[in-house]
Amino acid sequence: LSPRGTAMNPGFERLSAYPFERLAVLLKGVEPPAHLPHIPLSIGEPRHAPPAFVIDKLTASMGELGSYPATRGLPELRAAGARWLARRFSLPAGSVDPERHVLPVNGTREALFAFVQAVVDSRRGAATPVVAMPNPGYQVYEGAALLAGAEPYYLNTTADNGFLPDLDAVPAEVWRRCQLLFLCSPANPVGAVMDIAWLGRALELAGKYDFVIASDECYADLYDDESSPPPSLLTAAIAAGNTQFRRCMSFHSLSKRSSLPGLRSGLVAGDDELIRPFLLYRTYHGCAMPIPTQRASIAAWDDDAHVAENRALYRAKFDQVLPILEPVARVTRPAGGFYIWLPVGGDDAAFTRALFARQHITVVPGSYLARESGGTNPGAGFVRISLVASVENCVQAAHRIREFILSDTKS
Repeated sequence: LSPRGTAMNPGFERLSAYPFERLAVLLKGVEPPAHLPHIPLSIGEPRHAPPAFVIDKLTASMGELGSYPATRGLPELRAAGARWLARRFSLPAGSVDPERHVLPVNGTREALFAFVQAVVDSRRGAATPVVAMPNPGYQVYEGAALLAGAEPYYLNTTADNGFLPDLDAVPAEVWRRCQLLFLCSPANPVGAVMDIAWLGRALELAGKYDFVIASDECYADLYDDESSPPPSLLTAAIAAGNTQFRRCMSFHSLSKRSSLPGLRSGLVAGDDELIRPFLLYRTYHGCAMPIPTQRASIAAWDDDAHVAENRALYRAKFDQVLPILEPVARVTRPAGGFYIWLPVGGDDAAFTRALFARQHITVVPGSYLARESGGTNPGAGFVRISLVASVENCVQAAHRIREFILSDTKS
């Protein structure tokens, strides 16, 4: 209770424990074999070495900590972000204006949460506003919706729909209440990629029902096919003739792209009619990026060579891990990201606990990453494996997981 004797934001009462809190409870009291070194493959925290030139730029800029940073960020940072967007997504020259379309943020997680608070308008209509989101998905989408006073609407992604939300299965009355649609491509946890046609359909619905699309593209630079990098929502907008990116906001981060999760640096890009009020919100929110972080970010956004090397490391892990697992599990190589969405054919929480107890490997139950919707939890029966450890540790983990599955089959 607050000092007034009344409850705080009622959304707090509906927040679920974060998946990793639930995982800690699940594994509590388990004594894994001491002779096996622990291999943590649960949290999607990149552990590749960060690029040295970015760290050098960060340390060289420490003298600028004596100045308050502007929420809009340095013009050079916005320009670097616009250059990267045009370069990475083959956008027409000048289509992304760094003065109107780009804003720096402290990583995608902070920005995704804040954006919902800025966008949701409870005064629109008599019914509770809806925020639609993929299921399974990033739990921040749900928490942000609840704390904004909105109702989450879960779009189940399963093998039957190619692990992409079935937008045409959503009832019209839900779209009429929808104020924000979350997308994630490549998707967490399944790695599915939304092509331009799929994104174009989402844009059609946004125009018809007047809602905003927040496209979480933090894995956009981690993809399997070098000849076919995943498109952005901005790519689809321009293809549809929406050159001002109306109702579109894309979210990007250096965490996965550049193995810099601790830098807490990203950007948002899209509709200037959304950027302007979001900037005002953030000005009050007190979340300006430190200038040394901005200087380091400029260096990271302007370089693609280290990203190609990073991507190659993940590809090498899939190349070696998947052949080990394929004989014992129906595992599929994802189009993007660094996760394996492993079907376990039963209780995913029990599988996770037993794997830790017998092989000292930590993964995440798929059911912890999803919500029951339509009478089913689409994450049930899967575990998410984050290939963030070294190649050697990932290979060792794959052998242990295979041994665990085989021993379970024999018993």
